[in-house]
Amino acid sequence: MVNQNFVLQIDIAVKKLEAEIEKSDKEFTTELKVIGRTHHKNLVRLLGFCIENDQRLLVYELMENGTLSEHLFEAKEKPCWSLRAEMGLGIARGLLYLHDECAQQIIHCDIKPQNVLLDDNYSVKIADFGLSKLLNKEQTRTNTHARGTVGYIAPEWLRNAPITSKVDIYSFGVLLLEIICCRRHIEQHRVEEESEEEDLLLSDWVLGCVIDGKLGALVDNDPEVVSDIQRFERFALVGLWCTHPDPFFRPFMRNVVQMLEGTVDVCVPPQLYDRLSTYQNP
Repeated sequence: MVNQNFVLQIDIAVKKLEAEIEKSDKEFTTELKVIGRTHHKNLVRLLGFCIENDQRLLVYELMENGTLSEHLFEAKEKPCWSLRAEMGLGIARGLLYLHDECAQQIIHCDIKPQNVLLDDNYSVKIADFGLSKLLNKEQTRTNTHARGTVGYIAPEWLRNAPITSKVDIYSFGVLLLEIICCRRHIEQHRVEEESEEEDLLLSDWVLGCVIDGKLGALVDNDPEVVSDIQRFERFALVGLWCTHPDPFFRPFMRNVVQMLEGTVDVCVPPQLYDRLSTYQNP
């Protein structure tokens, strides 16, 4: 008989959590076990954890290509349009899994490009969802302290309104617009070539370009986008739906995925009609 020992070598990333997390070790362990049972190709997988004294460590699979933020805003060569479209759809599918397909619903609460990682094939994986609030299937909303990042936080959170999965929808909408345009949501732009620079939300700029029929301006008339302008417009409209200030009008994640896939038509959000009236009747 030959006894063979096999050693599996994998690269890992270790995240150290702050000691002041307001959970007992038992509660913390229970939640992490739930997180550890989540399996989706667009989620960073939790491999294990360690709790010793005041040290709490999470062990994840290593994502070799860094964050989405680095590739969208810092790299000299941006991802091509077809890859960006796949990235947006992948994030949407990951969020759909967290919202509707887990044993317990998970609201991420901090969707942003820094929390989306890329593997060696440049596939997107959502990170840090293990630090969000877990809900039972019967629960639809929760009250919790505001977390998240300025520019990605849904308006209702700042009003201390009950938090639902629609806060993730809003953050995803902001992120989707950033992905398709390769621009930050809050950043200085030149609206016109000879105008002074002013602060302009990306969502407002996208809205104006949709109204004026100048979508190519969002991507400097990139030939790849221009040749696929219908899909680009669909993604832009989905982003505008998701960032609607009223959570009632934001679609659920399943509808978002269907719209991005093109299986459901995307009409103009109500806010666009309001803005159109303003433009047409100054």
